[in-house]
Amino acid sequence: MFITFEGIDFCGKSTQVELLRDYLVEQRKDVHLIREPGGTEISEKIREILLDKKNNAMVMETEIFLFSASRAQLVREVIRPYLQKGYYVISDRFHDSSTAYQGFGRGLSVDAILNIHKLAIGETVPDITFFIDIPNEIALARKRNIAHSDLDRIEVSDNSFYERIREGYLNLSKKENRFRVIDGTKNIKEINEQIIYEIKSLEGVK
Repeated sequence: MFITFEGIDFCGKSTQVELLRDYLVEQRKDVHLIREPGGTEISEKIREILLDKKNNAMVMETEIFLFSASRAQLVREVIRPYLQKGYYVISDRFHDSSTAYQGFGRGLSVDAILNIHKLAIGETVPDITFFIDIPNEIALARKRNIAHSDLDRIEVSDNSFYERIREGYLNLSKKENRFRVIDGTKNIKEINEQIIYEIKSLEGVK
């Protein structure tokens, strides 16, 4: 099964990725965890370029192509091989991040981005996507607790950028049946239990 987690920065998705991995391992499942951008030697080098605050002159067209290049490498080098071996592949972000961030957030053509996805990932679409949804005010409050020097090039973006991204995710959740919108304001345990419930339900279908 290919499982992805999405959400605006500071929504808590990375915590839930780890908890789901732990649960599946306890169930004696073979699990491989990945993050985006990154996950391969080439993809990690692209990640460094994308997140480095020194690269603030990067234009949005460059950004979408770099994210997609990293993703294309990850799909062919890691995701597809592990899925073929029967693994549960869990990704902290995937192509929906580009639709939300570069499309709705930056203002690039969503149709153009969807066409780039077709080339970058082909038929490798998640079986289920968890969108951990939190109000922007909560994300902003969490962001204030992090030293500015520890924020990456994208995390330093203003609040209006994140408002557009959240709207993008909500828009996607209405169009994509694989999306599960999770209330990120609930406590960590409640969120984890809901995610496990959704995975069990999908396994029943499969």
